[in-house]
Amino acid sequence: MAKILIIDDDNDMCTLLTRFLVRNGYEANAVNSGKDAMDWMRKNDPDLVLCDFKLEDINGAALLGNIKELHPAAPVIIITGYSDVKDAVEVMKMGAYDYVTKPLYPDEILLTIKKALSEDKTSPGAVSAPPVTPRAAATAQPARATASGSNGQYLATNSAEYASIVKQIELVAPTNYSVIIYGESGSGKEAVAQQIHLNSKRKDKPFIAIDCGALSKELAGSELFGHEKGAFTGALNPKTGSFELANGGTIFLDEIANLTYDIQVSLLRVVQERKIKKLGGNKDIPLDVRIIVASNENLWNATVKGKFREDLYHRFNEFSIELPPLRERKSDIMIFAKHFLKHTNAELGKDVKGFTDEVEQIFLQYPWYGNLRELKNVIKRATLLTDGAYVEVKSLPFEISNFHKLQFDVADTPKEKVMPDVFASDHTEALSNKLKSANMVAEYKVIMDALKQTNFNKSKAAKLLNIDRKTLYNKMSQYNELMEGE
Repeated sequence: MAKILIIDDDNDMCTLLTRFLVRNGYEANAVNSGKDAMDWMRKNDPDLVLCDFKLEDINGAALLGNIKELHPAAPVIIITGYSDVKDAVEVMKMGAYDYVTKPLYPDEILLTIKKALSEDKTSPGAVSAPPVTPRAAATAQPARATASGSNGQYLATNSAEYASIVKQIELVAPTNYSVIIYGESGSGKEAVAQQIHLNSKRKDKPFIAIDCGALSKELAGSELFGHEKGAFTGALNPKTGSFELANGGTIFLDEIANLTYDIQVSLLRVVQERKIKKLGGNKDIPLDVRIIVASNENLWNATVKGKFREDLYHRFNEFSIELPPLRERKSDIMIFAKHFLKHTNAELGKDVKGFTDEVEQIFLQYPWYGNLRELKNVIKRATLLTDGAYVEVKSLPFEISNFHKLQFDVADTPKEKVMPDVFASDHTEALSNKLKSANMVAEYKVIMDALKQTNFNKSKAAKLLNIDRKTLYNKMSQYNELMEGE
């Protein structure tokens, strides 16, 4: 029976989740603070952790780091009170398995838990959180440029924006060049790295992917190079590092700029001498590994700022590929949306056939700051909420369905018209008739102004308004209902 720890300062939420998980065959334990969570985990080994992003004594990001220190193999699912892409991407980079947003839906949370617990933990040195777990390459496939699908699937696109990427992959794949892949979070950097591997002479050898942003300073050396028994406190058994696992094949180091200076020095030795030494060991292990790295920031700029070693940058920069964000590949959006819908239907046992025309228009207009990862999560949630044959606007998150109403250019708009059209006089009058007081309309204006000032970052907007994020999310949901009622 899997042991699940619930961390939430809301007693009602803890009670509901505990009862729900017990009914579904899990052992559930709940605590209300980060301190209590750490005390519990020092005495117990959880198989999975459900953690609220905002706690009274610590935020979810900081607690996630502490959890990974104590139990690196336990997948962590973050619970947020609102749908915020930037925070979601941040916790995913830090090693969270996934995130879910309140209100929680039974099917969604149960599916996420089952998938997290079903991850393969048998590989040497592997842990269950996807950003850290080494992943073996799939069977070789025909040459084509792809972006990450679900369940190990790949999807080719024919957009003009991606044509140059296809050519670059075909050009560099047969060589042994090191490659730097640039792109925003969620843009498919790992999928491109996999395609380079699958179209190389190393395609029958391992492909190991590591998210450097998820490696703590203390564990990075062990994860990359391995360690011998007794090398440090807690090293009860020897461990094979990711470089040794990738021997003969390809290693992919995502968010490479997050590695500490000490690890960069060790990595330079690996690149130059093609051999590693485990922590606590005295034997050199020869390596034949192709290195592909990725970053969401320009590595040369990082070297200028002193964040990244210049000699290491030049070693990696034998070839570089830059991935355009999804918002610059409009013709790809619905291709990926339909692809994710197909796989979500299979996961949920549903038969949602597609999207309404209005939803497709919204998808094409929205900038997708989280790229393919954000699109995939939106499709998963919308499919879960859809009862009919097609995904409708009501199943989309507030900030996506109302994005066109929230966006406006202050610089090019007279001061008296700085707010969206929804606040034209006729709309204001209509809203006022429905509300107990016109104060709610003024409140809406203040909240929208705060969102505008913070580039629609709800966490910063809530701080600017001196309210918590749950309150902000609830108010936005209320306004959404008012808009839909118009």
